[in-house]
This record gives sequence, C-alpha cells and structure tokens, in this order.
Amino acid sequence: MLDRTESTGIHESSPAANRRIFRSKVDSMRSTYGFEDVSLAAGTETVEPSDVDLAQLFCGIELRIPILASAMDAVVDGQFAGTLAGLGGLAVINLEGIQTRYEDPDSVLRGIATAPDDEVQDGLAAAYRAPIREDLIARRIDEIHAAGSPAAVAATPAAARRFGPFCAEHGADLFLVQSQVSSARHLASGYDPLSLSDFTRFMPIPVAVGNTTSPEAAFQLMEQGAAAVFVGVGPGAACTTREVLGIGVPQVTAISDVAAARDAYFAETGRYVPVVADGGMRRGGELAKALAAGADALMLGSPLARAEEAPGRGTNWGMAAPSPTLPRGTRIKVGTAGPLERILFGPAHVTDGSENLVGALRQSMAALGARTIREMQAVELIHAPSVQTEGKSWQRGR
Repeated sequence: MLDRTESTGIHESSPAANRRIFRSKVDSMRSTYGFEDVSLAAGTETVEPSDVDLAQLFCGIELRIPILASAMDAVVDGQFAGTLAGLGGLAVINLEGIQTRYEDPDSVLRGIATAPDDEVQDGLAAAYRAPIREDLIARRIDEIHAAGSPAAVAATPAAARRFGPFCAEHGADLFLVQSQVSSARHLASGYDPLSLSDFTRFMPIPVAVGNTTSPEAAFQLMEQGAAAVFVGVGPGAACTTREVLGIGVPQVTAISDVAAARDAYFAETGRYVPVVADGGMRRGGELAKALAAGADALMLGSPLARAEEAPGRGTNWGMAAPSPTLPRGTRIKVGTAGPLERILFGPAHVTDGSENLVGALRQSMAALGARTIREMQAVELIHAPSVQTEGKSWQRGR
C-alpha cells in the first residue's frame, strides 16, 4: 500500500483539521464612518430657519450657539474669547500654552507664525520650554472675564492635578481635562495618575473630560463625574496623531458611539452629560452631520484660526506639536478669511461652506425639520459615499 505522505511530502488534512475554524480580526472588523461617508436624509417636515433654536446650557454656561473654540494657542487668547462670547459661543484657553508662559505672548506667537517651514518644529519646541507661571494663569483668567466671557481652561491630566484648584480659586468657570486619549482607568508604574472621580468631586466648578472615541470609556468617565465628554482622536487639521500613532476612529462613528453612551447613562441616572464633537469639521454640512450623529456642541480649531481675531496670524498648530521627542502635529497655514463674525454668521464670500457656519447649520436644520439640537440628533443619517461626487464633474474640472 502506497504511503502518500512519505512519497510526496504532502500531508492530507484530517477530518478534525477540515472542521477547524480560523478566526481573523479582519473577519469581524466593523465598518466606521467619517463625515464624507454619510449624508442627512430629509423627512416630511421643514421649518423656518429663524425658528431654529441653537441655545443650550453647557456645563452651567449659557450658549446661544453650539460652538466652542479649541484650546489651541493659535486660536484662543483673551480678546478672541471675548469676541466669541459676544457671538454666543465659548472659547477654551490652553493652560500649558504660550499665554501662560510669557508676559508678552504675542511676540512669541508671531515668531512661530512667521518661522520658515524647516525651522518651525525646533521653534515650537523651544517656545514651550519656558515654565508655566501661576501668576500668568490668574492674569489670563482675569483678562477673559474682563473681555466679557466665562473662563474655560484646559490642561492635561498631570497639569490638572497641579493647576485645577488654583484655577477654581481664581475664578475659572469650567475646567477641561484634555489628553490625546482619555480613559477612566490609567495605569502607570512610575507615578500616581490623576483620579478623575476624586478630581471632579473636590473641584468646585464643572470638569469636562476628553478626548475619547469609546462608548465604554465615555460611560465610565460620566460615572466618575465628567460634566461633558469630548469626542475625537486625531481628526483635526493640525493633528498628526493618526499618522504618528495609528490611533483614531472616524468622527461620525465616534460621535454616535459616545452619544449612545450618553443616552444610556441618562436613562440610568437622569443626569444628561453633553457630548462635544472635537475636530474634523470645516464646513457647515459637517457641523450639521456632527449634531445629527449625536453631538450637543462642536469644538472647532482651524476653521476659527482663520479669523482676524485669532492670535495665530493665519496659522495653526496642534497641542502635541511642540513635543521635543514625538511631535503629533505641525504648523499649518490656514490663511485669514476675515472677522470671526463673518466666519460664523456671514455673509459668506466663498461657496465651499467654510464661512457663515452657523447660518449653514441653521439652514440645514430647518430643511430637515429640526427646531432644536435634540431634534437634529433624531434626523436620519444614511451611508452615502457618492454624495460628495455625484453630479459634480464640472465642479471638479472634468
């Protein structure tokens, strides 16, 4: 009898091997969606744009529009915070930025904005080596209040432990603990990490937390006292976290997932925790999609860095860009489009949706029959990857 395994070197599969199932991560890989992958489906009602109400109470602060300015040095200073507050929004200042390191931040910001491309990374690292000063933190909070705005401040978890109580004592109205990826349980062997539950319990002002894309993490952050949860890892125009670290979830999926956690937490506890879409939005349509995905408020960076009032002089850079060892952002040139009021309320001088953002949002909600942000969150989202290109060949020059 011929032994085929000896003569050919080929082993026939056993019945058990034929029944074996090999499970690959790719087999269960879920689909995720960004703003360009989805569209909003009109329903059976429309309303007048003037009847759309965008106001809300956000972490104890009255907002007339759901717009927050990112805690970026090229976007927010005291003057900018006052201007945005006058228009109905809220600016967040970076406690670890240029404003709290220098008596005259404007000259440092000018140097970063005008540095040659091949020198800007070294310039950023050098500018952020100066120590953070508590007297300047107190001064900036006072300046923001003097400009007519509530004082919202942001810091990484390590700095939050150091500066949180100080900011509260000196009049800050909202503290944002913001990191690249926020979790409810951070493990570290070399130091004692920030306990969010302790921090929120002892801080006399609301504490918001970000950023995350995980509904499980978001729910746990809410359980630990977060007053709001910020969503987005790496979608910002000036951020390179997705390229450098390979981490990120497209924003529509991330917002929707965290909004589901918010709704579950509200159903269980009766406490509503706002969800803030942070990054990835440049045009009015993207703001509308973010609300429809479940966001309560929208944090913008580069779109607002284009304002005349922004301190970055037509440039912007991410908060992790100054890292001397592993920068996860870079300076980008966004240009100066005009006054902040025109960017938010028009009249638009361009047709790409990057100006009159609030007007576009209001018009979208009206066309979808949504009178409030809560009603906008109930609008139908559809998977429509062709919506960006269908019938647009002449616009693309073909």
